[in-house]
Amino acid sequence: MDLLFKSLFDVFNTYIKNEADVKNIEKAYFYARDKHQGQMRRSGEPYITHPVAVAIILAHLGSGPNTLIAALLHDVVEDTDATFMDITKLFSADVSTVIDGVTKLSKLEFTVEPSQADNHQKMLIAMAKDIRVILIKIADRLHNMRTLDSMPNDRQIRIATETLEIYAPIAHKLGLFLIKAELEDRALKYVEPNKYYEISRLIQAKKEERENSINEVIEDINELLKDNSIKSFEIKGRVKNIYSIYKKMYLNGRAFEDIYDLLAIRIIVDKVEACYQSLGLIHANFTPIPRRFKDYIAVPKPNLYQSLHTTVLSHQGTLFEVQIRTKEMDEVAEMGVAAHWAYKEGKNYSKEKEQFEIAQKLKWYGELLKMSEDALDDDADSQDFVESFKDDILNANVYVFTPKGEVIELPKGATPIDFAYRIHSDVGNKMVGATVNNKIVPIDSELKTGDVVSVRTSKASIGPSESWLKITKSSHARNKIRTFLNRKNAEKLTQQGKDILEKELNAAKTDEYPTDEFTRKHFSKQKIKNLDELFLEIGKNNISAKTVVTKLIGAEISKDQFLQRQMERVSKNIRSTSETGIIVEGLTSPQIKLANCCNPIPGDEISGYVSKQGGIIVHSLHCPNLANLSDKRIIEVSWAIEINRKFPSILKIIGNSKPDFLFDVVKTVNASNVSVAEMNSQTNQSLETTIKLKVLIEDKNQLEKLIANIQKISDVYSVERDTQWN
Repeated sequence: MDLLFKSLFDVFNTYIKNEADVKNIEKAYFYARDKHQGQMRRSGEPYITHPVAVAIILAHLGSGPNTLIAALLHDVVEDTDATFMDITKLFSADVSTVIDGVTKLSKLEFTVEPSQADNHQKMLIAMAKDIRVILIKIADRLHNMRTLDSMPNDRQIRIATETLEIYAPIAHKLGLFLIKAELEDRALKYVEPNKYYEISRLIQAKKEERENSINEVIEDINELLKDNSIKSFEIKGRVKNIYSIYKKMYLNGRAFEDIYDLLAIRIIVDKVEACYQSLGLIHANFTPIPRRFKDYIAVPKPNLYQSLHTTVLSHQGTLFEVQIRTKEMDEVAEMGVAAHWAYKEGKNYSKEKEQFEIAQKLKWYGELLKMSEDALDDDADSQDFVESFKDDILNANVYVFTPKGEVIELPKGATPIDFAYRIHSDVGNKMVGATVNNKIVPIDSELKTGDVVSVRTSKASIGPSESWLKITKSSHARNKIRTFLNRKNAEKLTQQGKDILEKELNAAKTDEYPTDEFTRKHFSKQKIKNLDELFLEIGKNNISAKTVVTKLIGAEISKDQFLQRQMERVSKNIRSTSETGIIVEGLTSPQIKLANCCNPIPGDEISGYVSKQGGIIVHSLHCPNLANLSDKRIIEVSWAIEINRKFPSILKIIGNSKPDFLFDVVKTVNASNVSVAEMNSQTNQSLETTIKLKVLIEDKNQLEKLIANIQKISDVYSVERDTQWN
């Protein structure tokens, strides 16, 4: 037997015995080996070592034959002359479908930049369609992280950052603890090498002392359980992984010595009753630390994790976390979803059935399935989808109950509004109040884990208001509220646009009236398809009613006439050749300057002012200086559809005066793919720090997303757009 294949065979042969399955896996190995012949990895190893390593990782998780075959072949279509038709003929359509999903993901560059939202979305949708795709991708990423030293430094950092942002959280949600911990530790080594090695040194410094402490406690507990008739048990000891220590030290500001659960003892027993019996013995013989007990057996984590957790003081004066669970619970704790759906010969497997079972067990996975269905809508916003997944699923850490006992996951700080929209968008739109633990509460009340929440609705409700956007914490709720408000506002603006146009038609004393055909003929470049859409654009001030009337009656307007009538704004679908990105109808090369007093950016409502020198100065409509200018010199201007430049904008950020405050802000700005042009920081006597940032952004939408990201920093009190640097 080929030695490389034997390394895989020795793992999967512990649970796959069927001769036909073994032969198919071996066939896949030799097919991949032949196709990758002559290809080498950056590390200098033959390329075939990579798919074999990926398959071994999956075999340790108990993955089925088709998953292992797909893992062995996951790169052949992308990197060789093999086709999906070849894979289907040689193996099966199921294998081909999984490889197709993995191949599509492999072609995407996943970064934390908003511009990559489409790629993230594709990954998540692929995951929703078949969880085997993401399992293979996670195993692929794990092996790549193990061999990352061969990559250039810039790619190391990009891949490691992506791992921390996307893959490790997904592994956590799937309950793949061992893989998640390894991904985090290996990524941290490249993202924060100094801190990684500092923590490693701290762990190593007293390694012998800690090992002795662990062994002494294990011995004490071993005797304790034996003396009290706990017959079947196993005790393990461990030190917390480096990344979890890093988070507590550098993100939560705790000293290394103050981390209670740095050392952990795991007690594995044969049944649930023995878990609670062992807990009673531990608390009776060691000093428990108040408020450090958690019962994840009675209320499992959303990733199916079950265990009893408590922190105690040993007889030697050392703090230990003690975890107590059954053997089945321990398997789930390390292997997550894979432990529940590990391949067992003789079992009747159905991909659809397994997907359904996973969605039933993993509530967040069911949420992803629903989100993915919505995302397939042509009008779905990729960035909104990604933000919803990251904020509301990956980062969910508050667990509340419906009156029927159903667990709902929400992000920290979530309110009854977030809860209502998680139930259904109609519930959120018709919400008029809420009760928490049978008490009426304000709709902006912060929910806590364990709360029982009920929503009161009314058919007479007028729906959410703009103020709700400031109250909600989940991206899902905000997106649903914006959709409702946009729809409601669109109806209002459409009617306003119609009224404005009809008023202009009356003023022109014409019996002509625009039609859908007229609209498509004259405004197709602006992607306006019918009359209602034209009314809407007029209502938004994107299209001038005078322009519509002019096109309708065929009248020509001279430049002088146009300026006298206050040149109308247009939204022609053209590329701007102007450095400012501003369009003025009737003028091909106008002299334009953006006002320094208000720094307008694309997305702002704007107006132009004809200076005495003849140039046009563009102000925001909300600029106070605009009110002091002569109406006779005010003209309408508009933003070009496509602008190839960035604009300065000033942010004023106030927050807690902590050493890392400025660092956290700048790091968040960089992660948002925004450049900083200038920066200053001042701290007052009240220990409040005010940071002024001059950033270069593309448009108002990007600025609003940046503000939202900065607001997520725990030490930030307020973020607002400012007009003055000093």
